[in-house]
Amino acid sequence: MSGVHFLLDGAIVEIADVDPTATLLDHLRYRMGRTGTKEGCAEGDCGACTVLIGELTGDAIDWRAVNACILFLPMLHGKALMTVESLGPEKALNPLQSCMAANGSSQCGFCTPGFVMSLHGRCIGARGHELPVGDVLAGNLCRCTGYGPILEAAEKVPSLSHDDAATIAALERLASDETVSGQYGDRRWFIPRTVEALADLLAKHPDARLVAGATDVGLWVTKGLRTLETLIFIGGIPELQQMTENRDGLTIGAGVRYADAHAAFARLHPDMGELVRRIGGLQVRNAGTVGGNIANGSPIGDGPPALIALGATLTLRSAMGRRTMPLEEYFLAYGQQDRRPFEFMESIHVPRPAPTDIILIGKLSRRFDSDISAVCGAIMLRMEGGRIADTRVAFGGMAATPRRAATCEAALIGQPFSEAAIDSAIAALNEDYSPLSDVRGSAAYRIEAAASLFRRLWHREAGAAVSLLALEAEHG
Repeated sequence: MSGVHFLLDGAIVEIADVDPTATLLDHLRYRMGRTGTKEGCAEGDCGACTVLIGELTGDAIDWRAVNACILFLPMLHGKALMTVESLGPEKALNPLQSCMAANGSSQCGFCTPGFVMSLHGRCIGARGHELPVGDVLAGNLCRCTGYGPILEAAEKVPSLSHDDAATIAALERLASDETVSGQYGDRRWFIPRTVEALADLLAKHPDARLVAGATDVGLWVTKGLRTLETLIFIGGIPELQQMTENRDGLTIGAGVRYADAHAAFARLHPDMGELVRRIGGLQVRNAGTVGGNIANGSPIGDGPPALIALGATLTLRSAMGRRTMPLEEYFLAYGQQDRRPFEFMESIHVPRPAPTDIILIGKLSRRFDSDISAVCGAIMLRMEGGRIADTRVAFGGMAATPRRAATCEAALIGQPFSEAAIDSAIAALNEDYSPLSDVRGSAAYRIEAAASLFRRLWHREAGAAVSLLALEAEHG
């Protein structure tokens, strides 16, 4: 099969000659005339381009709000699309839109379609609908109305009826296990449906770029203006989207989206659930994957420091077999990871913490919601007989890669859990890290912020409640 096929308002849309890095936003506005979807930031931050994507899951559709500005057209294949024009007949408003108009929830109106789509998803039970309305809208920015009237309108329309029967039937007819491929000039793209097909493709095209949610790769195109020659889209492989929880821990497929993993991570430890809640806005978590966050090797990726501190292992797969490594060994240097060209990330295993483990995971950023870390840190202390028998401390934003603090860990092992031990660990941070200064924070700020996480751990365990928000306010 070749070309991209998806549903829009019940009709099948076929695109034969597909530029693999053309965005859905550009296609809607300049090819289909659906200009209700707006371009704001072109990097998945403002939410003005929010649309709903529906995927067939069993006998139901899993709707989720995503950013059209960084979603490449092949990622739509076999799915259903809903834009703001889909919500009602021409010149008519649905109940949510009517409520927003009556409530004064829009001024310039530029961001309004994105807010409407995020809230419509909440009203029809889309992914993340159970979250507080503020969390649902954390990925939508308004520059003139103010959020008060928007939040008020959202609370007045808690649910809307939505009949997916016809869409389900149409998606079932579109479903196929065949690998989809296409060519655009000299550039090629593929959509495998099994891990075996993916392994075979990588053996033939070891230089191909793997794309899962495109929440990072999308910016390479929209902001970096890069040309990607060969792409393999892996978002439709069921084996990479599986999760298994048991007494030993959580095994999570590399293609599991953060929105889908949120509850499972929170069951491992509440701090892990809170960290995931703050990874981008809901649109980013609805697209971005746990494996993708690791694979891009960013020194400020939110997931790796916490996963390293929890003792996670990573499994890579190829046509020749599998290999497993501690997650921290995957990161070799800035922009360099231990993945061979013909390998792909298959799964991550996170051991379940012991009930007596002392754990703190914290993210410090200039904005609380939907922002990149200045520092992200995780501390795990394994206690035996009142002493620290083992520890794992990892930080992001402090070095060229997410990295453990070996000197800091050595200062803690064998010590009783005390303020003196915490002070020794803080003093060792300068030996483990020499952070850079950039727009997100100075080197001095980063060292002090890392130290503040240790102090917070001590005060929390000693019974003094210290909120992360207070720490952020204290340190800017």
